[in-house]
Amino acid sequence: MPNTFALLVLALWPLVSVGLFRSLPAWRALLASLIVAYLFLPPPPAGLDIPLMPPMTKETLPSLSVLLICLVMYQGKLRLLPESKLAAGALVVFVLAPIPTGLANLDPVSYGQVGLPGMGIKDIVSLLLQQILLATPMLLARALLANEQDMKELLYALVIAGLVYSLPMLLEVRLSPQLNLWIYGYFQHNFDQMVRYGGFRPIVFLYHGLWVAFFALVTLTSTAILFRSERGGRKGLLLITMIYMALVLVLCKSVGSILYAMFLLPLLLFVPNGLQIRIAVVLALLAIAYPTLKTVDLVPEQAILHQAEKIDPERAGSLGFRLENENILLDRALERPVFGWGSWGRNHILDPVTGRIETVTDGLWVITFGVYGWVGFLAQFLLLTSPIFLVWARHRGDKGALIPPYVGGMCLVLGINVLDLLPNATLTPITWLLAGALLGYAEKGVVQREAPKAAKMKLQSVM
Repeated sequence: MPNTFALLVLALWPLVSVGLFRSLPAWRALLASLIVAYLFLPPPPAGLDIPLMPPMTKETLPSLSVLLICLVMYQGKLRLLPESKLAAGALVVFVLAPIPTGLANLDPVSYGQVGLPGMGIKDIVSLLLQQILLATPMLLARALLANEQDMKELLYALVIAGLVYSLPMLLEVRLSPQLNLWIYGYFQHNFDQMVRYGGFRPIVFLYHGLWVAFFALVTLTSTAILFRSERGGRKGLLLITMIYMALVLVLCKSVGSILYAMFLLPLLLFVPNGLQIRIAVVLALLAIAYPTLKTVDLVPEQAILHQAEKIDPERAGSLGFRLENENILLDRALERPVFGWGSWGRNHILDPVTGRIETVTDGLWVITFGVYGWVGFLAQFLLLTSPIFLVWARHRGDKGALIPPYVGGMCLVLGINVLDLLPNATLTPITWLLAGALLGYAEKGVVQREAPKAAKMKLQSVM
């Protein structure tokens, strides 16, 4: 269980966020507050329990903090809601999905001698607030990080964060992945899963080693995007950083992230921006179409497993286990396909005697599909991918030279992150920040990088 220090750090983070917004430009404070919190605050099960609220974790608490701070700073003048019909519609359905899901799941469910309760009003309210807080980084990034310079700043923030985080990552590779245990008093996952290929892979303060590897991938790809566009002395430093982060990624011992890097780096370094955007559109469409393809048995699972065995038989076994559970959970979800099963683990299969959950959820798509059904799945994945489609629509007739240098690369990184939500649940504040920055750019909204001085004075007087 988390120690007192872990809970204290979480409880004090809103004050840290206030300090950041008082001392930094709003857009930079937003990046610092969300990225630092995601990387260094204690992961679940550490959280603050507030009535009617979702668990206040390292993701939801910073989101709530920056949302309230920005509302005070801009005094209601910050335009948070998307202007495009696609993104706005997806956002509304994403946020409101818990209402029909809750109303469709008022009944308890039974597994032999074991039963799970139906959803109530408190559950619906909590899930509504959770959906709002999940989308908050995207909405704020859309408002504050929407032009070419903002994208550059976001990429540099990710590179700097990755370089800093690489130090505890390398420490855990060398010693063992126990920093969270030493500092916060608990180990957040199964230690056996951190042992790979005769050594350790880092987990630091994230949920799993796969999350750390994917963050290393995001840092590496961000460096590659900047390397291609920068000129002068920084280009050499970025090349060194890119090589260094590639080595760090290899040490994370995640086959999936390494394969993503092998796919992305040539595209980021050599392919024109316009083609990068079109490839990102294909990735987004694949992610959205996956449940349909699974339902009609068009996913070549055996061929995928056969190819995986050629690369790593042990990882192929893990993939086979995931696919088996995915099929079981999909069958369960299709019993209530429109609005899903709701919370309380009702989307799982339970042992009828002990009540133990027998299924394992890895991919975010099957979690969302099981909890919120088709409505929730399409809303979430369309919300995440809408920036890619809108950027493509904006530049559909343009030549590559007219596209800002960072746009195509960021679309690719977002596209591969959404695609990774099929086997994993690597939806993080960084994903939402990337989506929000691209959405703001695609909508050509008026950017509000700085809060008015009067608003900042009000923030200081209130806080």
